[in-house]
Amino acid sequence: MKESDLRSRKETLRGAPLPADEMIGEGGTGERLPVPGPIQEKERRGRPQKDQGSGAGRVPSAGSRQESTAASFRKAGRLLLRYAGLALLLLFFVLPLMKLAGLSLTEGAGAGFTLRHYEELLREPRLWKTLRDTAVIVAGASGLSLLLGAAAAWFMAYTDLRGKAWLHALLLLPFLLPSYVLTLSWSSLNGTQGWIAALLGMIRPEAVPWSIYSHGGIILVMGIHHFPLVYLLTLDTLRRIPREAEEAARASGLGRWKTLLLITLPLAAPGLTGGTLLAFLASLDNFGIPAFLGLPAGISVLSTRIYEETVSFGPAAFPRAASLSVLLAVIAAGGALLQRLSVRRSGVQETRAPETAARLHLGRWRPAAEAAFAGGLLLVTVLPLLSMTATSLKRAYGLPFGPANATLANYRYILLENPKVWRAIGNSLLLSGTAAAVILVLGTALAYLFVRRPSGWTRAAELGLALPYTLPGIVFGLAMILTWMEPLPGWNPGIYGSGAILLIAYICRFLVLQLRAALAAFAQVEPAMEEAARAGGSARTAVWRTVLLPLLLPGLAGGALLVFFTALTELTVSALLWSPGAETIGIVIFGFEQGGDTVYSTALSSLLVVLLAAGCGVLAGVRYIAGKRGIRKP
Repeated sequence: MKESDLRSRKETLRGAPLPADEMIGEGGTGERLPVPGPIQEKERRGRPQKDQGSGAGRVPSAGSRQESTAASFRKAGRLLLRYAGLALLLLFFVLPLMKLAGLSLTEGAGAGFTLRHYEELLREPRLWKTLRDTAVIVAGASGLSLLLGAAAAWFMAYTDLRGKAWLHALLLLPFLLPSYVLTLSWSSLNGTQGWIAALLGMIRPEAVPWSIYSHGGIILVMGIHHFPLVYLLTLDTLRRIPREAEEAARASGLGRWKTLLLITLPLAAPGLTGGTLLAFLASLDNFGIPAFLGLPAGISVLSTRIYEETVSFGPAAFPRAASLSVLLAVIAAGGALLQRLSVRRSGVQETRAPETAARLHLGRWRPAAEAAFAGGLLLVTVLPLLSMTATSLKRAYGLPFGPANATLANYRYILLENPKVWRAIGNSLLLSGTAAAVILVLGTALAYLFVRRPSGWTRAAELGLALPYTLPGIVFGLAMILTWMEPLPGWNPGIYGSGAILLIAYICRFLVLQLRAALAAFAQVEPAMEEAARAGGSARTAVWRTVLLPLLLPGLAGGALLVFFTALTELTVSALLWSPGAETIGIVIFGFEQGGDTVYSTALSSLLVVLLAAGCGVLAGVRYIAGKRGIRKP
């Protein structure tokens, strides 16, 4: 460096002004820019300051110290919130599974590792019969769901059937109904005193209807209950298949059937596979159908076997039930992994928008096809419900339905004379309403965090939150029992045996439903809209009230209502966690049916169907109002 440059830098450090040629403004006009020295700096800031020429650093101001302290507090608060969330995640979502696995591998509290419970179960012939029955029923129901769902999806996606909106609603009805309600409706239709038996009696008096209390009956009802899962995934996949690929195959000389086998089915395989695996998992998890139809006939699957072991209250009841639960959980986890892989395979077609235009015109066959399609849906959905309602109006089960045997006494009994029913209705409404409200707030807040601040922590938390819903309900119910009898050594909060354990179980199990709905809703909102509102001076609460909530309301309301009605009609978890005074609607219906009071169970189930229909109307109204209102301006 030159001697003149060095002298200039020293003068600058002493507070001397720079030469004129070094004080050029940003505009390049040669404007002189004053450089404050120590005296001017002292006068400008209004407080003493050490001479910069002494070599000491500038003394931090009070404002900078406050900002640094506030930043430290914010960082500490974020860390505290993160670790508190981790602790809650471990306590409510991970600890139950650890308790379940630990009990199956130990002799008791403080005992060492053992595989004795598994060895004893594997030596029992009943376990192998249960595994065979489970495999037959789950495989048969999944296959039936595949056939019905794929056929329905093809007709809805490819043909020019009229009234597809109504047909779509009828197709979803079997899955929207609780499994035990669908079971009661089919047992009423196909029972010894049902309408099918009466029809057979007119055709051939000695004919006996096929018993629905059998493997085939369970497969039939379970397949009908779960085929909408296959239908929904396959319908979306079929609509995304490029029309040009099929037209090119037809132009090259392939017939309609060869095009279906060689082009359409391979391209639709991801949806078919994913839907079938979902039906497989739902069949594996289902408790209501095998409990209502299998237990009276001596047929047990893994879910009902766990229930039987748990309620037996023997000295080894919980360890044996825990061992069976681990076995069922492993099978379910394998199915869930395969389903997730199948969904990833279908990601190639996600970039193509679905086509709703018909690809096959039925011509003069359309009226016949519409009649057959609608008639089949009425046969598997509406007719069984009408038969169940007719059963609820009989004076006694076993009497033929007619004016002479019709009565409203069964409804009068359950509504006016049985206090247990109203207590169960109140408990179900309170538990499901409270759970839906808590989950609405938690799910929305977590979704906002996951979308706006994604990280490894949030991805791990999302997986942990999905565990209770991924596992079969009967497994999760037993895990909740083992956890809340004594969450920590020496601490019994008194939750087990009360209604509080049902509320905790509902929140933990169904939180992921609201989370998924909220994530889907946030995905439709551009972050730029929120940022623009804040840049305009709107506070955080104002941004939520005027921008986010109007856009998110349909998705959030749909998720909350889904949680509410799922919890309202829940049976699998409640079957293990209920206690006297904390009965739910599903438990009362199950008790009526197990006690032989079919006219009461069908009457309460009919009222539940009316309540569900009203809920669907409310959901449709919320979506309509939200769509009309749009975005409210601040």
